[in-house]
Amino acid sequence: MNIHLERYSDLYESQIKHYQLTKEQLQFTGTPVESVLVSKDDEDYYPILVLDDEELVGYFVLHKREGVAPYSNNQKALLLRTFSTDYRHQGKGYAKQSLLVLPTFVKIHFPEINEIVLAVNVKNGAAQNLYLKCGFNDEGVRKMGSHGELIIMNLDLEESNAIK
Repeated sequence: MNIHLERYSDLYESQIKHYQLTKEQLQFTGTPVESVLVSKDDEDYYPILVLDDEELVGYFVLHKREGVAPYSNNQKALLLRTFSTDYRHQGKGYAKQSLLVLPTFVKIHFPEINEIVLAVNVKNGAAQNLYLKCGFNDEGVRKMGSHGELIIMNLDLEESNAIK
């Protein structure tokens, strides 16, 4: 496994179009094709590819400013959203590995950022456990989302150096 994160470019358009999510996954996340379209109109919306060598295995978005606002008052935070693993690659550890390299990626590409925030559906126990294992904290903040109650989690990048 040779995981690395990369900002979306049109070089990966074909892989994005062939990215597969199940109906179950789609209850909790959006598709990469949809979010790439959003990114064309929002300069604070950054599609990120999870690549194993050059094969697309996972996907998420990092969203600044307005994206973070419903979940945090921290102006130096990024929202992690639409996090998923291509159905054909689930169960191989890609999600965990991508979250473990995320702090370094953010420190390099967004040096002003000191926190990553996310919202996970209370019904998505597998994702909650994964985020906790990868250093995210649940401080008890809850919000209502379009698909039910959300748990707001955060990762303090100034403390994440100790995460292994």
